[in-house]
Amino acid sequence: MLEVEVVGVRIELPSNQPLVLLKERQGQRHLPIWIGAHEASAIAFVQQGITPPRPMTHDLLVNLLDATGQKLTEVRVVAVHDTVFHATLVLENGTTVESRASDAIAIALRVPCPIMCAQDVMDEAGVEVYADAESENGVETPEQAEHELRKFREFLADVEPEDFEK
Repeated sequence: MLEVEVVGVRIELPSNQPLVLLKERQGQRHLPIWIGAHEASAIAFVQQGITPPRPMTHDLLVNLLDATGQKLTEVRVVAVHDTVFHATLVLENGTTVESRASDAIAIALRVPCPIMCAQDVMDEAGVEVYADAESENGVETPEQAEHELRKFREFLADVEPEDFEK
């Protein structure tokens, strides 16, 4: 399993389809996961530090875990089938609960806990993003980072969920 971090939520045009972008902590690969609008809002809210006036569904689940004394220790993105990403919530007592990846990520950000990704999922659906060869000692300059980000955004603008099918 690879530890990943949430880069953020994006709305891709022209489809107006939201996606959450994960990045492996020890590497250059990114994992784009197309998600629903509700889950996109739930992830974006927690990343921006916004607390809604009433608990959202993901807040309710975290409150339920707290009320029952359970602790979420990690979230695992375990599979991708027909462009649908599957995850598992891992509780402190060893219990696992199946979940959509988007819901699991929204909950993990609220707890917070590590988000892990199966190697084969990253190998199948991950997108490699490298620094330019001119970067000194492997460290990107701000201009190189912006160039790479621009190239990645161009990639995302043209990619469709179906592109990740085998």
